[in-house]
Amino acid sequence: MRTIRILLLLWILTAAAAAQAAVPVYEVQVVHTYPHDPSAFTEGLFYLNGFLYESTGLEQHSTIRKVRIDTGEVVQKIDIPSQYFGEGIVNWKNHLISLTWKSQTGFVFDLATFKLQKRFRYEGEGWALTQDGTDLIMSDGTPDLRFLDPQTLKVTRHLQVTFDGRPTRNVNELEWVNGEIFANIWETNWIVRIDPNTGHVVGLIDIAGLVGPSDNVKGLDSVPNGIAYDAKDDRLFVTGKNWPKMFEIRLIKSDKAAQAN
Repeated sequence: MRTIRILLLLWILTAAAAAQAAVPVYEVQVVHTYPHDPSAFTEGLFYLNGFLYESTGLEQHSTIRKVRIDTGEVVQKIDIPSQYFGEGIVNWKNHLISLTWKSQTGFVFDLATFKLQKRFRYEGEGWALTQDGTDLIMSDGTPDLRFLDPQTLKVTRHLQVTFDGRPTRNVNELEWVNGEIFANIWETNWIVRIDPNTGHVVGLIDIAGLVGPSDNVKGLDSVPNGIAYDAKDDRLFVTGKNWPKMFEIRLIKSDKAAQAN
């Protein structure tokens, strides 16, 4: 009887460990397709008051834009100085905050006018920004997310992103969605769902196949990048670098489960 109890306990512990390690996978259903500027090398994206705000990269081509969703029309734009490679953006109150890639320089603009208000410095690379209503959250391509004080733009804490206990690299464009951090994983078709308290990846979203051969998306750098969320109407938008389309998507839980080997 003792042997049976021990075997039963081992079975329960093994099953619990496997369930903990398994991460749910989500597929996507396209709700709407919208036009997107195929010349936009998308680095940052967020939704606010009926418009999408988008930053584009590459030296001498970096911009920040305010875009009509339905038509893709750029209704407001500012060019980033030519020596900078524009990266992630986020809104905070009446400000728009942006990063650059390797220059360790960020900008704070007036959200309404796009007028430059100040510059700030940070260590390492700048990849993406989002906010949770209290802090700004920044990625730099490593497994480490930085939480910034929105007033001082200084780091207040760090969070390591892990999948099944292993650090997750290439964490790129960020978006705060219903209490989780969504992030593109650079050069993949995956978006990860991150628990902001633990850093654990708690879900994987497969966005492969959104663009096809007829969309004429070319180049190794034309990867998925750009997540925006309309909290009021519960709409999730995604796009990619030089993609001709923006997609509103709905998540559908798959029968599959991902598990690190």
